Amino acid sequence: MKMGEADVAKKVFEKMHTRDLVSWNSIIGGCVKNARYEEGFSYFRKMLRSEYEPDGFTFASIITGCARTGALGHAKWIHSLMIERKIELNYILSSALIDMYSKCGRIEEAKAIFDSVQKEDVSVWNSMINGFAVHGLASDAIAIFTMMEEKNIPPDAITFIGILTACSHSGLVEQGRKFFDLMETHYLVHPQIEHYGAMVDLLGRAGLLEEAFDLIKRMLVEPDVVIWRAFLSACRTYRNSDMAEVAVEKISRLESGDYVLLSNTYSSLRQWDSAARVRDGMKQKGVHKGSGKSWVETGGLIHHFKSGDHSHPETVEIYKVLEKLISRTRMEGFMSSTELVLMDISEEEKEQNLNYHSEKLAVAYAILKSSPRTEIQVSKNLRTCIDCHYWMKIVSRILNRVIIVRDRIRFHRFEGGLCTCGDFW
Repeated sequence: MKMGEADVAKKVFEKMHTRDLVSWNSIIGGCVKNARYEEGFSYFRKMLRSEYEPDGFTFASIITGCARTGALGHAKWIHSLMIERKIELNYILSSALIDMYSKCGRIEEAKAIFDSVQKEDVSVWNSMINGFAVHGLASDAIAIFTMMEEKNIPPDAITFIGILTACSHSGLVEQGRKFFDLMETHYLVHPQIEHYGAMVDLLGRAGLLEEAFDLIKRMLVEPDVVIWRAFLSACRTYRNSDMAEVAVEKISRLESGDYVLLSNTYSSLRQWDSAARVRDGMKQKGVHKGSGKSWVETGGLIHHFKSGDHSHPETVEIYKVLEKLISRTRMEGFMSSTELVLMDISEEEKEQNLNYHSEKLAVAYAILKSSPRTEIQVSKNLRTCIDCHYWMKIVSRILNRVIIVRDRIRFHRFEGGLCTCGDFW
């Protein structure tokens, strides 16, 4: 069901005089597939009040919604309902639950489920490996892979995407090379575009740009925009504008992220004219920079924020909390990473730009609505920036709180002034 079709489906469903289990599952599943998670949750609650009991298909859809939003409160509620209603776990539901808890920041619960369920199907193992991967726990992911070998569960292509991603997030270059070779030589799993992408990401993050570029040239499949974007991101991190331009030339259809990465690379080198040229190109082609969005779950509701957002009903209180946090972090030595701001403007203006990133607003709101020392969890649609990452570390220390941020790439757990990523993301 596509986005436009979803609206039609909703109208048809609302007009139905009689609804059966299939129609309920269709509308809930359609909402989740179209990223209308809150609508999916709403329909699920209505279903619970109807004469029809949710089945395994219903729970599979709603679990996916919890995983994609990172809504831990919803996740716990859904899981408790499954236990209460004695829903039998098959490999699909087991995999989904492991994935849900992993993406809701509860890797311990995910592992507990993994340990308790049947594991004949490779998808259950893959969910656990991917869970450890996004949490940056490469040694745990490798341990699960070793268990698979001992249990004679043959890994598939998805297994190796997970294990290579785990190596990438932990900077395990040698292990990543080993698994990439092992995949084809021992398990006869031929590298696909996703495996090459994970390797380019691994090598690029480690600063091995020449090796990453050589791998791209040796690929047995045509490099796609994702491959070149991963390489472009590495060029930005290591401030290599020449290679960044090569990557951009190879991307057949530029999207806003590609322009922004190139502009970031020029800006970090203080090549303002080149950065301005890229921004002008965006304007001429009508390309808009994708906006960062963050969300946090409190009181059973999911609250959304954009950078510099003033739309929330409690905006005044949120900004008061944020300003106090900014003041306290500065007293602890925090200095904004103003080189990240793309424009050639004053340092003061750059600081203002960075101070109100969406994840900072979400954290401020979570602090406003929670008790001291309780854990905070925030999700974001983009990769968290260096400035926010450094700021979160200091906030976790001065407030003595655990702050978990799930960005587009992985989980960051801030505690006592440190992050589980080891500043490698």
